[in-house]
Amino acid sequence: MSEGNTNWGQSVAGVVIKDGKVLLARHTYGNGKGMLIIPGGYVQYGESPQEALRREYMEETGIRVEPVSLIGVRFNAKDWYMVFLAEYVSGEAVSDGDENSEVLWLSPSDAISREDVPDLTKKMIESATANSKGLMPTQFVSRSSTPSTLYSVR
Repeated sequence: MSEGNTNWGQSVAGVVIKDGKVLLARHTYGNGKGMLIIPGGYVQYGESPQEALRREYMEETGIRVEPVSLIGVRFNAKDWYMVFLAEYVSGEAVSDGDENSEVLWLSPSDAISREDVPDLTKKMIESATANSKGLMPTQFVSRSSTPSTLYSVR
């Protein structure tokens, strides 16, 4: 990824559950160093959050995913972070050897009970496994020429 094209104020992540297990990656840098987190990363300029999620998952884990619903948003005066429930499409989970040192599938209950899983990741796993659909993509007619997606409760 070109750092000059990175929008440092917008980031995404996704919870993917396959065969009853959630995919986590052991982060290698920053505040999350050594922690198991849900994969994700920064949005590039000109890229939608959904495109960023697909790209980040492929780059970091070798897994193709498809965003299904929006299950969490964290924001402050500096930036925002959107978390999707994403469907596993294909691929074999492997570490990128750079941003993460390992990727592994864990049961949600095991992930939530671990000390090396940060609270934000635990909250997003809980949200993904709740009996709620989250915010779903909704068709609407926009008066703007800028492509956009609306997520709402349905």
